[in-house]
Amino acid sequence: MTDRTSSDAGVLEAAALAAEHLDLLVLGAARDIHGSVSDRVGFVFEKVAGNRSLGHRVHDGIATGVYAGLGAGLRASAKALRAADRLGVGPAIEDSPKGRFVVSAVNGLIGDKLVADGSPLAIEIGVRRDGRDVPLTPEGLAAAYPEASDAIVVFLHGLCETEDYWVRKSRPRPADGSTTASYGARLEADEGWSPVFIRNNTGKTLAEAGVDLSSVLTRLVEAWPTDVRRIALVGHSMGGLIARAACAVSLDVEEPWTDLVTDIVTLGAPHTGSPVERSIARGIRVAARAPELVPLARIFEQRSVGVLDLHDGMPEDTAAVPNARYHLVAATLSRSARHPVAATVGDYLVQYRSAVGLLPGGVEMFPGADVLHVPGADHFDLLNHDDVYAALRGWLARTPQKPNPKPT
Repeated sequence: MTDRTSSDAGVLEAAALAAEHLDLLVLGAARDIHGSVSDRVGFVFEKVAGNRSLGHRVHDGIATGVYAGLGAGLRASAKALRAADRLGVGPAIEDSPKGRFVVSAVNGLIGDKLVADGSPLAIEIGVRRDGRDVPLTPEGLAAAYPEASDAIVVFLHGLCETEDYWVRKSRPRPADGSTTASYGARLEADEGWSPVFIRNNTGKTLAEAGVDLSSVLTRLVEAWPTDVRRIALVGHSMGGLIARAACAVSLDVEEPWTDLVTDIVTLGAPHTGSPVERSIARGIRVAARAPELVPLARIFEQRSVGVLDLHDGMPEDTAAVPNARYHLVAATLSRSARHPVAATVGDYLVQYRSAVGLLPGGVEMFPGADVLHVPGADHFDLLNHDDVYAALRGWLARTPQKPNPKPT
């Protein structure tokens, strides 16, 4: 049993965080809702009886004591769990795909607060391979990519996702239920691209995430085993917006990595905003009018700035990247992109018009972009779909070249 570093959080650290939020949000909401309902009932009795009944005062005293005891218990549990985690008790949460999913989901929901609090669960952007960060040094990249080519395809996951999301059962589903290789693995085998998977803290603002990604890609290109000739960015959902944000970062260098970007592929990206986030915002405004619902509204108000940024999507002026061609992929539950379901529900999370960047009046955010509609599919089917891969391979077709190591 050894002390853990702040960047190697364990399962018990996650349990401590859960206990803290149960106290602050769930228990707090239950207490406040209980209090609001009790006060309303007490008000009625007071009107009828002419004074505040003894029974109501006793009820309030008991309720206050119970909630205080539960809160103290949760806070004590969080403190004990965190202390045990720092002593190395229990497995590291990054050791399993499920653990990594939990960390990424939490970061998507409250990642900005984790960073502000200095939490060891806060994700720092990085290149990932086999569940681990790849050092952005010539030695680290050479070891991770022994057959590095001069063309890099960068994969960016969406809100609350991890790099593991790209490896999933494909659509159409294989008869034996097997998992098809990721887009990256297939592009490497079929077209000679070197796939690079990024994990990001999706709880940050899109602008912050874009700066982080730009910094990583600058270091990646500088330390890559071969001279990079071409870069393609493939982003699922929020990942597509982060790709655009990164390309908009101003770089004071002679040869910025953005000059190498030839293709930007967005898979179900909410370019003009997400109806889910807009619905949450409207729900909070409605709930704020009823005292009994205000505590629930406070829970949703804790969502990260990354989620808030999905309300309106990305500004149109971040769309243009010199020398890059855009490829926009949109899924709809309906068979037709013109069906009312495509306009309202879309792929469950993103509407068709948002995914293809259509502004009011039919104005295109990406004039001349390639557009692929995937009918009868949902938001997460886009992570591994045979139709999407066929289009990807066509868009990114290249003649593989023998790697040409940089001179030492």
